[in-house]
Amino acid sequence: MNYATIIYTLGYLLQFEGVFLLAPFAVAVYYDNDEKWMLLGVAAAAALVGTILRLLTRKRRKGKGIHAKEGFIITALSWIIMSAVGAIPFVLSGWIPSFTDAMFEVVSGFTTTGASILTNIEALPRSLLFWRSFTHWIGGMGVLVFMLAVIPSSADEMNIMRAESPGPVVDKLVPKVRQSAFILYAIYAGMTVAEIVILILEGMPTFDSFCLSFGTAGTGGFGIKADSIASYSPLCQNTITIAMFLFGVNFKAYYLILMRKFKGLLKCEEIFWYFIIYAGAVAIICFDMANDIGSIGLTIRQATFQVSSVMTTTGYATTEFNNWHTLSKAIMVGAMFVGACAGSTGGGIKVSRIVLYFKQVHREMFKFVHPRSVKNVRLDGDKVDEETLRQANVYLMAYFFIFAVSFLLVCLDGFDLISSFTAIVATINNIGPGLEMVGPTGSFVAFSILSKWVLILDMLIGRLEIFPILILFHLGTWRKK
Repeated sequence: MNYATIIYTLGYLLQFEGVFLLAPFAVAVYYDNDEKWMLLGVAAAAALVGTILRLLTRKRRKGKGIHAKEGFIITALSWIIMSAVGAIPFVLSGWIPSFTDAMFEVVSGFTTTGASILTNIEALPRSLLFWRSFTHWIGGMGVLVFMLAVIPSSADEMNIMRAESPGPVVDKLVPKVRQSAFILYAIYAGMTVAEIVILILEGMPTFDSFCLSFGTAGTGGFGIKADSIASYSPLCQNTITIAMFLFGVNFKAYYLILMRKFKGLLKCEEIFWYFIIYAGAVAIICFDMANDIGSIGLTIRQATFQVSSVMTTTGYATTEFNNWHTLSKAIMVGAMFVGACAGSTGGGIKVSRIVLYFKQVHREMFKFVHPRSVKNVRLDGDKVDEETLRQANVYLMAYFFIFAVSFLLVCLDGFDLISSFTAIVATINNIGPGLEMVGPTGSFVAFSILSKWVLILDMLIGRLEIFPILILFHLGTWRKK
């Protein structure tokens, strides 16, 4: 185990988090919030500890690469440490005095889940509201991917990018890891700025535009008002609907557009099925709720927004869909499981995996009829190797095993079945709201400390796609050969 490299990278992470904390500090200075010096102190402490860790391990890490195991461990520890440090401002300020609750809120932010224990969001000072939303933007593309974009990297560091990036397959857009990470973040930042500008032009307050764009870009869903997005104009709601949908698309598609490789874009099956699933869900809900929401325009606007929100796992809401018909709620829960595209900022199982599962079922049915035939599974016209299929299948088995165990543990609290079930759906898929007591206007505050830590772990597992967290807690990882 290359401990020096692990500690050195964690030092880098703490330095970066110290820099990130200067953003809410600047907001606190601008609005003259009481939290400004506390935020500056936490930022300085994080940067100082990070610098010390790097100095202590700088010489010992030279000449040592980052293998797959180190990549997983660095990723898992980074997200846990990043969340713990990010929770400190909420605890020290007294707005969330319980470390468990603060950790829940910040993990929910960094993992772009959007589940909250807060019941009076609008009471928070703007500096903490900004930090809460900014964690979505940091976690959306991944803080380690950001580090790779701005620090010198090696080919071995592709193992970090693979461990942190969502989806069954992660490839470099260009030969060098640093260039790939830079391109991803450039596209991500550019789209975020575009949304901020558009919302401001549409009349949304500047502060709100920044916070909601951070949540949209990271597909996180922390609102800054009690009613989430409902009180904003229909024009702003439509803009956020489109933005959520676009951030749920594989960012490789945007790279292909920039490079004018339109043939490659047309081959992307995942994007095609992403459109089909989204359109199908919207159509069913519009048909089911046609006589209950109101006008046709309002029905379409609410359906497109809510489906875009849950399918991309953003979690914003413009209405209490907890009151919709059973069929519509079932469609919403199904969209939560499917999730967005691989290589996007969205969560869920991912459309590409769903496509692969259906294609494997089709192959097995074909082989039953034609036992001697050889039929390959293809995605985007290319053969999918058996190792990728095996990993996708193992992911699904681990996903449902963790889901079942988490569900049973949360059920110890004695809440109703739908609330307990959708609480797990909402956290492990990084969505935010569920149904009943954890619906769009509800919160997770009533759950026990045990349940909150189970849900915290589920959020991390969902964002890092299971294996980095499992490897971190696997005893064999730390044993000497």
